[in-house]
Amino acid sequence: MNAQLMTLEEIRKVGLDLLNERLGAVGTIRFIQQTENGWGDYTTEREKWLGNPELSTLYDAIKATQNE
Repeated sequence: MNAQLMTLEEIRKVGLDLLNERLGAVGTIRFIQQTENGWGDYTTEREKWLGNPELSTLYDAIKATQNE
């Protein structure tokens, strides 16, 4: 097995298989949860989603939700 000739998917599968063999399913999941960093720029994306609303706009939206 030559890792330089393997695709990223093949490397990932072999790695997960080895983790599962040594750690079991729960241990593998716990390991993945520790090492997955995610991707993207949350701050920039959040700004796109939420914009920069006025405090009074947020207050009105919260009050409207409470009244439903």
